[in-house]
Amino acid sequence: MRKCLRRLRPLLAACCVLLAPQGARATGTEPSREPPVDPTPCAAASSANDDERIVAACGALIDNEKTASADRLKALLARAPVLVRRGETDRAIADYDAALRLDPTLADVFNTRGELEWKKGDRRKALADFGAAVRLNPNHPAARDNHRALALELERLGAMMAVYGKPSFDCAAAKRPVEKAICADPELANLDREINAVNTRVVRAATADDARTGRALQREQDAFLAHRSTAFGRADYDLQKDMRSRLDHLLSIEKR
Repeated sequence: MRKCLRRLRPLLAACCVLLAPQGARATGTEPSREPPVDPTPCAAASSANDDERIVAACGALIDNEKTASADRLKALLARAPVLVRRGETDRAIADYDAALRLDPTLADVFNTRGELEWKKGDRRKALADFGAAVRLNPNHPAARDNHRALALELERLGAMMAVYGKPSFDCAAAKRPVEKAICADPELANLDREINAVNTRVVRAATADDARTGRALQREQDAFLAHRSTAFGRADYDLQKDMRSRLDHLLSIEKR
């Protein structure tokens, strides 16, 4: 009898395993099987152009570490424009950063991120992004136009920086007190250079139509400079105010 029981024990144990519920047979070392992340709510919100739902549904998809890369990319590209419309430029750029890490071949995204950086004032990053977009797609019209326009802007800024704080005359040869004061103040120096540049354009344009008018305008400029020199140092004389007034007057002539 005991021998029979000993022979039956392995068979009974095997039967218990087979009859036990599926979950009871799982061991602690087996990984739990979770359902895949569902991208449908994000896609539906994007199709409906529902900004609130896009931020919520696509945001959940982006934040879920188990989201497939392709679905995360779509969610990032859906949410970023909503953030732009909301004025959350930094968050939008961060979404485009993440999108380009997932797929660095998206010329449109480089161009769009560049436009946001340009708007923020980060011209160097913007230029790099426009350049990347053009390299990826040499026929990308927006990226090409942006790259050209920004390059010209940087060139103009460079030229302006080269003359910043420099008046229309040589400070090394300045002798009059008013000239020395202008050389010592970058704002006054810039004003003097602008006055001289606008006056030159105004006189040239007037002279082309009528030489007498051109000479009259130049005499007016000479009288301003003489008055500036003699009035400087008086308690009631405001040099900056006088120079701004002169510049405004010249600009009004130029606009006629």
